[in-house]
Amino acid sequence: MRRLQRRQEGQERPIRVLQVGQGNFLRAFFDQMLDIANESGETNAGVAIVKPTNRGDLAEFQAQNCLFTVVLRGKEGGKARQRGRVVRCVQRAVNPYEDYEGFLALAEEPLLRFVVSNTTEAGLALAAGDGPAARPCPSFPGKLAQFLHARWRHFGGDPAKGLVLLPTELVDDNGARLHALTRKAAENLGLEPGFAEWLENACEFCDTLVDRIVSGYPRDGEELCRQLGYEDRLLTVAEPYALWVIQCKEPEALERELPLDRAGLPVLFTRDLRPYRLRKLRLLNGGHTGAMPLAYLLGHDLVRQAMGDGGLRAHLRAMLEEEVLPTVPLPEAELRAFLQEVLERFDNPYLDHQILSIALNSTAKWRARILPSLLDRAGQTGELPARLSFSLAALLALYLRWPEGLRDREEAEAFFDAHRRGPRGEAFVKAYLRAFAPEALGLDGLAALVAADLEAIERRGPRAAMEALAARRDEAN
Repeated sequence: MRRLQRRQEGQERPIRVLQVGQGNFLRAFFDQMLDIANESGETNAGVAIVKPTNRGDLAEFQAQNCLFTVVLRGKEGGKARQRGRVVRCVQRAVNPYEDYEGFLALAEEPLLRFVVSNTTEAGLALAAGDGPAARPCPSFPGKLAQFLHARWRHFGGDPAKGLVLLPTELVDDNGARLHALTRKAAENLGLEPGFAEWLENACEFCDTLVDRIVSGYPRDGEELCRQLGYEDRLLTVAEPYALWVIQCKEPEALERELPLDRAGLPVLFTRDLRPYRLRKLRLLNGGHTGAMPLAYLLGHDLVRQAMGDGGLRAHLRAMLEEEVLPTVPLPEAELRAFLQEVLERFDNPYLDHQILSIALNSTAKWRARILPSLLDRAGQTGELPARLSFSLAALLALYLRWPEGLRDREEAEAFFDAHRRGPRGEAFVKAYLRAFAPEALGLDGLAALVAADLEAIERRGPRAAMEALAARRDEAN
């Protein structure tokens, strides 16, 4: 089978983007989007990829002339779909550990405007080896300071040659964090005050929020390549859903420079991404943490299997629709559309998302993802939200069983080891809250309600307890 490697005439594009990171996520997220925008005529932008670490090489990129295939698999409009495209926007791939001068030469590209990165959370840190003699600095912020300094020097400090930084690392305030680290790296490298001023005034570091599940090279990759008619060792698979929220000083101006949304792509430019972060945390992540412990107790191993359980699906929808959605400060129609997308994503027939992997570290996840919604909804209505409260009972029931493969912090494991054979009443729930969610101790009746639900799960079974809860809610309404 032939290898994907031919770039057709007329596909060369000017380097407008420096991409730090060559992994599956950026290729199936940013590169796929930019390729569509290029094809639509909204953009004419090429990408130069730079390796962020000295592990591995770029041999597959060189062998395939920087071409690769992205296949989207999942549910769209209630139907399972699969579609792929050869992504052609990447023009070069540079390893700064082998070609440091080639890396710095990219800084001289006259049309370069954006830096997109995904170096994982570990990449947003300085390294002991950063210093004036390093070629390159081992840390991402160190390399970025070297690169930006080379651009500043080449263009004589021209403010028009500043860059827009768009980190996609999965941490809050990723742009602000990268900005602070790059400033510190510049100080450690002893770079000129004039460069520091240019860095502050000519460059913009944007906080961004990204959302797309990228599973990488699939288990049926060889068969998929046979269907495509060529071999692609960089083939990567992702879900159809995607969202990129970019927080910037002047959204309208940046949108004109990077008009991905005009190509029909799910990109939002805003002065404040916090409502979107809250929406994702409470509806998407909260949906996982709020329902998947119960799903495991009901005998399901995969999220998509759980979504085929009508009773559980109704429970999850009601929890999110009635108790979580009203706590997010965005338009209701927008939230309901997002909720429908969440349910479709959970129901992806191509994704084997293990429930126990979602349940890892659930003590911290419940506090971060569920408790704020529970507190807000209780404050709005004056009543305890029944399904959010039930989610804690299900979590406790799962942890008291502690199936093989479940993991949490040492203190959580020690807590449940100590209570596994003890009473399960209100005192036990209060002890748990005191240890892992102290903010909830002030909610009158919560410990008693959770203890009653926990007893129902353990004595009557999780399905009977879930159905009894649904019946109570129906009567109340």
